[in-house]
Amino acid sequence: MTENKFGKLSRLSLKTGIREGKTIVEDVAFTAPYKIMNPFPKKNGGISVMPLCASAGIMEGDRQEFDFFVAEGTELEFLSQSFDKVHRMKYGEAIRHVKAKVEKNAVFYYYPQPVIPYAQSAFDSTMEFDLADESSGLFLLEIISCGRKASAERFLYRKFASRVNIRRAGRLIYRDNTRYEPDKMDMEGLGMYEGYTHMANIFLSGPVCDMQEKIWEVLENEKECAGGVTQLVHGDLAVRILGHRAQKLQETAEEIKAIFEENN
Repeated sequence: MTENKFGKLSRLSLKTGIREGKTIVEDVAFTAPYKIMNPFPKKNGGISVMPLCASAGIMEGDRQEFDFFVAEGTELEFLSQSFDKVHRMKYGEAIRHVKAKVEKNAVFYYYPQPVIPYAQSAFDSTMEFDLADESSGLFLLEIISCGRKASAERFLYRKFASRVNIRRAGRLIYRDNTRYEPDKMDMEGLGMYEGYTHMANIFLSGPVCDMQEKIWEVLENEKECAGGVTQLVHGDLAVRILGHRAQKLQETAEEIKAIFEENN
């Protein structure tokens, strides 16, 4: 396995705790190029955390590991500083592995900025979420662009792979396996992007079926996007949205997030 430019894995881990009814950062650790900003308090007692990254983006050979523990009764929102730019690579790829454990009556928002895969880049992402029970809330957002559209780099990356596994009480409740290789696939065709350039995947956990109608209203009122909502076996929701601008997908995701927040 090729080492990254720092000669080791880039790691970031964070554990929440609770003090006087409010969420705090109980433990945090990171290695270059990451640092963690002081958390931003939320009105409901939760916190938002944003990492600072001293790198220009994701480079060939990068290996990243993110690890989160959201303690019982706490709420953590993880944001990112800027778009994830996956730079051109000669031969190799970059890898990211995200793990999160969400305890009872806790809520985790994994809410990074969109991913931009440059021409000839290759990115492999695995995300694993372990929810304690039905009281554990999860809002997961992933936005994938076609590349640098303004630079005529539309679907010119080598590979983009994203695997998501979500378990509740040890039982698998959701799995998504996305793998795009534009040289081998018609990315513009039926069942793929179908002429759009950006895609958002959203997962909402728990008994959220009463949100489904409200989310449909958001999607139907958004004329620039096309999307759908799927209710899963255990009442969770999966949302997929296609659009032409990352900002528009982010705005739509914010509306859906607001609906989720009303119920958590």
